[in-house]
Amino acid sequence: MDGGGTKTSGAVSAQNRAAALEQVAAKGLVPVAVREKQADRAQARGPRFRGDRVPQAAVESFHRELANLLTAGVPMIRALGILRREASHSAARGQWSAIYEDVAGGMPLADAMSRWPRSFPSVYVAMVRAGETGGFLDVVLMQIADFQSRQSNLKSRIRSAFAYPAVLAVLAVGVLIFLLTYFIPSFSSIFMDFGEALPPLTRAIVSISEAVGDYGLLFVLGVVVTVILLRRVLASPGGKRAAERIILRTPAVGTTVARFALVRFCRMLGTLLGAGVPLVTSLRVSREAIGNETLADAVGFAIDQVQQGRSLARSLAGSGRLFPASVVEMIAVAEETGRMDIELKRLAGVYEEELDRRLRTLVSLAEPILLFVMAAIVGTIVVGMLLPVFTLQELIR
Repeated sequence: MDGGGTKTSGAVSAQNRAAALEQVAAKGLVPVAVREKQADRAQARGPRFRGDRVPQAAVESFHRELANLLTAGVPMIRALGILRREASHSAARGQWSAIYEDVAGGMPLADAMSRWPRSFPSVYVAMVRAGETGGFLDVVLMQIADFQSRQSNLKSRIRSAFAYPAVLAVLAVGVLIFLLTYFIPSFSSIFMDFGEALPPLTRAIVSISEAVGDYGLLFVLGVVVTVILLRRVLASPGGKRAAERIILRTPAVGTTVARFALVRFCRMLGTLLGAGVPLVTSLRVSREAIGNETLADAVGFAIDQVQQGRSLARSLAGSGRLFPASVVEMIAVAEETGRMDIELKRLAGVYEEELDRRLRTLVSLAEPILLFVMAAIVGTIVVGMLLPVFTLQELIR
């Protein structure tokens, strides 16, 4: 409306809502409603940077630096502007700029981050939304950065530990291909006249070598198709849950996965409760942090029981795979003493150390097992092809 109270309408070109309001006010008008054109919205919020992957280190730095700036009292818009200017990666600069424009236009930070799911998973978006609602956004952002740092360190340790076995596996596959395609055919031509007189192991190895030579390309094609179909099945909700159940039933591996989920759940829930977030809301956000739908279902059942008035410890006692009896007892004592947030963080630290020991044990066991399997395969082939040489005199007779 203008100064005389007359209604008017029009369009302005601006980067965001805030800039549009400034242009309207500069014309001496009082804005009553400002709407973004659908076509312009689709163009502005389209997948301009969605094809570019932002490095995990850049995402972690975004959370940590934004938390530090907010803790120092820097306003949100100014902090986001600093981050987008200092971004060294082109894709990160594009995404940080888009988040800055959305927040400057009045969008909550969580909603702006949710537009980039490859950089900001839903669990972190849920944490940011809880932090914005509860007024402890800087704490949540620092917690997210710590989570990402621990996960990166864990993945780095696993990759480093499996680097040597992986090299051995590649070499073993190369040796196996050489034996099946060159070494064995050379020997089989020598033993061709012996026919059924060859030992059963040698005949089996020669048959496998001939099958690889005749149908090798079809076998490779079948493996590729199988991998593609398997990935599609695992991407579906039913397939993902079935795979999770199999993993959880696997000895050693299943317990490790459950402990990892327990660590994430306890640390997230302790942080949110310590910041004053209500218990049910904290449980819902922490449920998303578990990362395993099968285990998250147990927490969902516990949330329903808490809403009905039961204690948290009694509600969690029904899922022994995720919450051992000792953990349930400690949570029950923490509920009685009012130290829930402190005890949950302590439990997260204790079980994180246990998880690290389990992973080191699994990695230390994987290397000799892999070496044994590779040596057994190569040794079986070599022995199978040398058996006729040892009994050559008998075969000639």
